[in-house]
This record gives sequence, C-alpha cells and structure tokens, in this order.
Amino acid sequence: MSTITTTNPATELEIQTYDLMTEAEAVDRLEACHAAFLDWRNLSHKDRGAHLSAIAQKLRDNADELAALMTKETGKLLKDGLTEVEICAAIFDYTAKTGPDALADEERTHGANGKRGVVSYQPLGVIYSIQPWNFPLYQPVRVLAANLMTGNGCVLKHASICTGSGLRLRELCIEAGLPEDLFQVILIDHDTSDKLIEHPLVRGVTLTGSDGAGRHVGAVAAKALKKTVLELGSNDAYLVLEDADIETAVKFSVMGRLYNNGETCVSAKRFIVTDKVYDAFVEGFVAAMKDIVMGDPTDKATQLGPLSSQDQFETVKSQVEESVAKGATVLCGGEAPDRKGAYYPATVLADLKPGMPAYDDEIFGPVASIIRARDDEDAMRLANESRYGLGGGIFSQDEERAMKLARDHFDTGMIRINSFGAADPNMPFGGVKDSGYGREHGGFGMKEFVNTKAIFLP
Repeated sequence: MSTITTTNPATELEIQTYDLMTEAEAVDRLEACHAAFLDWRNLSHKDRGAHLSAIAQKLRDNADELAALMTKETGKLLKDGLTEVEICAAIFDYTAKTGPDALADEERTHGANGKRGVVSYQPLGVIYSIQPWNFPLYQPVRVLAANLMTGNGCVLKHASICTGSGLRLRELCIEAGLPEDLFQVILIDHDTSDKLIEHPLVRGVTLTGSDGAGRHVGAVAAKALKKTVLELGSNDAYLVLEDADIETAVKFSVMGRLYNNGETCVSAKRFIVTDKVYDAFVEGFVAAMKDIVMGDPTDKATQLGPLSSQDQFETVKSQVEESVAKGATVLCGGEAPDRKGAYYPATVLADLKPGMPAYDDEIFGPVASIIRARDDEDAMRLANESRYGLGGGIFSQDEERAMKLARDHFDTGMIRINSFGAADPNMPFGGVKDSGYGREHGGFGMKEFVNTKAIFLP
C-alpha cells in the first residue's frame, strides 16, 4: 500500500506516515458524506450557522496547537499560523452571521401581470475540495464554511505535506458538533482523485493550485459536466507610481513579498517601478530585504522561515538560477545558506525581461522581481501584460486616481491601494485569466455551488 510521509522543512525530520486510501475506501467516504448531506440539507440556515459558530470557537480554543502543527508541517512562522487560525474562525463567524440573509428566498415577479415568483438557493450535494499546502487550515476552511452554510457536504483532498492539519481540522469540526460524515478528508493519489471527480455523487469541484493543475482538474470536471471554481497561481504586480510615498511603498512591498515565507498566491511578486522613483524605491527596498532575519519559524524574532519542502526549495532555486543565466541581476540574496532545512533568503532580482521565470512565472518563495517602467501608463501596461490576474497593488498619493486605475484598467481580481493584505471574509476573493474563475468570501462563495431555483406561482 502506498503511503504519505510528512516532513518538517526546518529540521528535515519526519513527522508521520499515513496510508493512502484505495478508490473503494474513498468512494465509501463520499457515499457517507452524501448520506449526511441528505439530513443536513433539511436544517435551517440559522441552525447550520450555529454549527459554524461552534466550529469557530473550537478553532480559537485550539489555536496554539493548530499553529504549531502547521509550522511543523509547512515551515510557516508560528505567529502567521496563529493569524491563520483567527482568520478561519472569523470566516466561520462571518458565514454564520450573513448566510441566512444571503441565501434567503427572493421575491420576484413574472409575466405581464406581475405574478409572484420566488428565487430559492438550494444545496447541490457533495462538493469536492482539492487544496494546497501554503495555508493548511485557511484553504479548506474557506470552501467548507461557505458550503456547510449552503447545505452541501464536503470531501477534502488536501496537499500531502500537510495531511495532519487536514485530519485535525476534521476532528475539531466533529468535536464542535458537526455530523461526523458531513466533512470527509481523503488521502488519495491523483488518479483516484480524477475518478472521484467523475463520480455521480460529486456535484461540484473546487481547486486552489497552479494553473497547470487547474487546466487538468477543470478538463476532467468539464468532461463530467461538473461545475468548478478554480483559484490558481498568479504573478501579482505592485505598481510604484511617480507620486508614490516611497516609505509606504517599501514597507508594504517587503510585507507583501515575504508574508507566509513568500508562499502566497496573492503575494506581491512583480514590483513595477516608474523611472522617476526607481532608484529611491530600489535602494530602500533592497536595504529592507537585506535586514530580514531568517531562521527557526517558532522563534518570535524570525521574519522568514524555510520554504515548505525540499522540492519547493529546489523549484525556487532553479527559477532564480535560470533568470540569472538569462541576464537578471541579483541585488540581494540569491544564494541559499549552507544549513539544514529548506531555507531560501529574501532575494531581489532586477534587469528582468520576458522569457525569464522571474518575469513570466510565479515564484512561490521570497523572491522579488523589480521591473522598470517609463511612467505610470507604462507601469499599468506592464502589469496587465501577465497571463495571470489574481491580485495586485498600486502605490500612489493620489487615492482617487489610484482608485480609477484599479477599477477601470487593472486586469486582475483584487487590488490593494497603498497597503497589503491576503484575504478578508467580507470581500470577494478570486481572479481572471490564468488565475482561474469563480469567487470565494464576501458572500459570493455561498452561491457558487447552489441550485438557483426559479419558482413560478400563478
């Protein structure tokens, strides 16, 4: 029987080994989830919300344990893990509070005489959730909370390196009173996953991952006529315009590039800097990146922990090396320390051009790409040149103009003005182009996998 072994990326020590499930075992879990859904769908939105609130409290009660586990499995800073637990609890609370109104029946009219009509949002069944390792708790929670409120069941295939986090999340949900079979965590390989997508009891599929994984899962699901929500990779551009406050731009650019060890889909990755402020920004940004303290993710003084695995380390290292071989200049970092663990330093690359990984692709680690723009208009053009469109940012002291650029011209799903942040329960999360489609959070996720029924009354 095949197994999964989790490893601490900071110490390289093995954590635990798990047996992979057979296809029959995975289908058994799916069928159990569907049976639980048949009961769950009969609960009122308010009653479902009470369960969500109980889960939120259970997460807060176990925050230290959860953060420690996520740090052990993925190398994220312990303080970032604690923040992640609180975000997850807030998502459950938000969904419990807003779900009943968001999913309530809507009165409409139909016909020339204005006869009564009702739009009703009804659950579909089991939603299959395929999630990555960078936020072991948050990634599954944002799908789970929304779909539990909708009335659906959920089957999670988590990334193998954070298997323990996925299993512990399920245990805590059950401890909080959630029906035991309604949320399942399955340990399966990719071939079995494809077969599960095709199973008639799976009514929707959601994936967070690379654009390559999105193409594959989207194709398998489309062939089976299953709706998908895909939140894929990105190469988010942060524009430093001619009137930017450089101190603000440097502060949030460092934060935006290094949050979660740089392993965030909405990290600030490309810094498109106008010629007028290029030298001032680069000087301040490189100095700040050089000062970053890298080390043990459990140490409060540490600002940058290891990458999530040796495989991820090798990927980031090769992307930097290829970019340098094609002409990129290393302004700081770029050389991995001789130490145990998947540690890669805060790195800044300049003199970038198309054809380099640091220009074209997503680097999922603490590597910043500096791109010089002639002026503000050129900066906007370069930002939109990417095949991705998940997030982005604008630094400018003219907030009204920045707002107009963000609203009317920035071809991406989320834009931060003079700030950085990852996600908020009250704002939609998702992208365009190769960054996928569909939205989560802000109430939008609750309506991604529903049967929107039109009921015509005489």
